[in-house]
Amino acid sequence: MYLDPWRPVEKALITHGHSDHARWGHKKYLCTESAKPVIKYRLSSPDIQTVKYGEVITINGVNFSFHPAGHIIGSSQIRVEYNGEVWVFTGDFKLQPDGISEPFELVKCNTFITESTFGLPIYHWKPQADVFEQINLWWRNNKEHNKVSVLSSYALGKAQRILKNIDSSIGKIFVHGAVENINQLIRNQGIHLPSTHIITKETTKKDWDGALVICPPSALGSPWLRKFFPYSVGVASGWMALRGTRRRKGADRGFALSDHADWDELNKAVKETGAEKVFVTHGYTDVFSKWLREKGLDAHEVKTQYEGEVDEAAPEVVEEAKLNSNEDDPKKEEGISH
Repeated sequence: MYLDPWRPVEKALITHGHSDHARWGHKKYLCTESAKPVIKYRLSSPDIQTVKYGEVITINGVNFSFHPAGHIIGSSQIRVEYNGEVWVFTGDFKLQPDGISEPFELVKCNTFITESTFGLPIYHWKPQADVFEQINLWWRNNKEHNKVSVLSSYALGKAQRILKNIDSSIGKIFVHGAVENINQLIRNQGIHLPSTHIITKETTKKDWDGALVICPPSALGSPWLRKFFPYSVGVASGWMALRGTRRRKGADRGFALSDHADWDELNKAVKETGAEKVFVTHGYTDVFSKWLREKGLDAHEVKTQYEGEVDEAAPEVVEEAKLNSNEDDPKKEEGISH
């Protein structure tokens, strides 16, 4: 029995549908009911069994249960219990409610396996309402100047979060085909999203004038984008909190919106689980595991193939972030204690 394995195995427990966690080739899959549609669509796997959140299944004397991770719709932490000892594998997670994903559930444990995609003290997310106010203002301003607002975000998770929280009364919303494919899966689960339109050969400039266009990062700089000229490009990503990243991505505006925990959330999750041992799987693993050891925890860095939000920060920007993380931070004194 393996959790989010990256090589083909007999039985795989999958936390969520992103490609670095849900991979093709396993003989049997187990995930939550709300994660299944996306995983089935992306992997074309017929043998996917599901469980409800909190439902306990026993395999070879070991108890497994799935609990909300707050990352995207259907995402889970997996609780593993044997002989009174409890481990929790988070996959990817965030604590901030987003209005569409099942909210993060704190699960007490002895050992906590955590990501650290944004495991540096410079990462502090603003309240979601503030970020969407910025996005709405940007869209309105572009519309007043007869520009199309092109917003880059991941097709699974981030795009639906934007659609759920954007002020759709501002104008029409067009989406890239990759985004709309996921939208339909989400709508089929009974989750409401505002009306969206796909760009086709028949779609003309008068149709999308002043509209919002949501596309995956791969569409930026492609011939597909040029048809919307004049346009303004925005990028919704946690990496937008860093100086230089927006410029490298060729964006006019950057919105620091992430589906991963920031520094405070990572620390809060570790502290409140009560775990004495912590494994850090991806992201700033060296920095975060060292920080936890300094706070008295038995913390270890683990090399994996999980990616988090990828291809967004250039190496020089990452190094800048690490340097900045060594500066005095008043929140460091709060620390983690048991």
